[in-house]
Amino acid sequence: MNSDNITSEKTPPKNPWWYIPTLYYAEGLPYVIINSVSVIMYKKMGIDNTQIAFWTSLLYLPWVIKMLWGPFVDIYSTKRNWVIYTQIAMMICLGTAAFSLQLPNFFLISLGIFTIGAFISATHDIAADGFYMLALNPEQQALYAGIRSVFYRMAVIFGTGVLVVFAGLMEENIGNIPLSWSLTLASSAVIFAGLFLYHRLILPFPDSDNQNREVEDNNKIPFVDIINSYFKQPKILAIVAFILFYRFGEAMLLKLVSPFLLDPISEGGLGLKTTEVGLVYGTVGTLSLIIGGIVGGAIVAKYGLKKTIFPLALALNLPNLFYVYMAYNQPSIYLVYPLVSLEQFGYGLGFTSFMIYLMYVSQGEYKTSHYAISTGIMALGMMVPGMVSGKLQELVNYPLFFVIVCLLTIPGMLTISFLPLAEEKAEEQRR
Repeated sequence: MNSDNITSEKTPPKNPWWYIPTLYYAEGLPYVIINSVSVIMYKKMGIDNTQIAFWTSLLYLPWVIKMLWGPFVDIYSTKRNWVIYTQIAMMICLGTAAFSLQLPNFFLISLGIFTIGAFISATHDIAADGFYMLALNPEQQALYAGIRSVFYRMAVIFGTGVLVVFAGLMEENIGNIPLSWSLTLASSAVIFAGLFLYHRLILPFPDSDNQNREVEDNNKIPFVDIINSYFKQPKILAIVAFILFYRFGEAMLLKLVSPFLLDPISEGGLGLKTTEVGLVYGTVGTLSLIIGGIVGGAIVAKYGLKKTIFPLALALNLPNLFYVYMAYNQPSIYLVYPLVSLEQFGYGLGFTSFMIYLMYVSQGEYKTSHYAISTGIMALGMMVPGMVSGKLQELVNYPLFFVIVCLLTIPGMLTISFLPLAEEKAEEQRR
């Protein structure tokens, strides 16, 4: 008999409050370190915007192609095992990345480590989302949907806020930028060691999380069935175009916000300190994003996605004009706080409706794999514009760059009119 099953017979069901918050905190932290905090770190360590934007955007690739190994996670071993062992692997990655910053060719080596970390993190995402659907009943899934999102965003606050402020304080106190960021990444590795130990003890053993599950056709994974069932949905071209282009402009903006805030005024930036960026964007901005996400979810719940998706898309994209204003006028930090906060609030509104729609189109027998496909397409829509954003900014400078960002939000909003939005049918499928 499987040891996991023995444990599950002796252990009563645990309240999801014991593990859902920490599980989604563990999902969010490596993502934000690899894709956002790394941008600030490399900027402070002297890497130019073109290289930062290109290579850190390429780190999205594992989230783009995670659909390829999603079925393995779906079938082999248990979701619980995948969660636990990817967490200990992430601890090792972050610790190794911390050491690599002390080497002469730190950029290449740390990028390689972050690439491995991205594959580990993407695998953890698949396992955690699958575990969520197995460990919680449908009523609990609905109840904890907002909670898991909040704690995912808490990880974003910790990464782009607390960790960046900590690195900035270390820079000011010890005067050694590489060492400051090594200590920051090492602290993250210690956190993951704690998460691994905690989840090893706390995560339940759902009966449906069976590592002995048999696969039809001589243990062949049904890749073709999974892919076909996703891409045979009605209006699939419109769905894919929407997922790809909805955040196209926002993807370019996200990759260059931190360099814009950090670059000196003489180079078109706002000249903020590392600690100030951590407070403006990583703390106040992310808190506004969380509030926007909660409000956006309430709006969709009350009025329905069909009526709200376009207004919430406008809320996502129109505040990008604030960056056009800041690039042309280079205001003081006292005005930067409210402008960034409002932009992030709008981002939270629009992003929530987007993620709800991804759940609507990720249904059926292979919903874990279908959701991985949807989020993989989403990651592709973030990776491609992000890769070219740094070069574009250096060619046209910040003011015109942000104007282009605003124009690139239009195609994504136009795709909304072609989407299948039969919410009643989607709700029936979910039941």
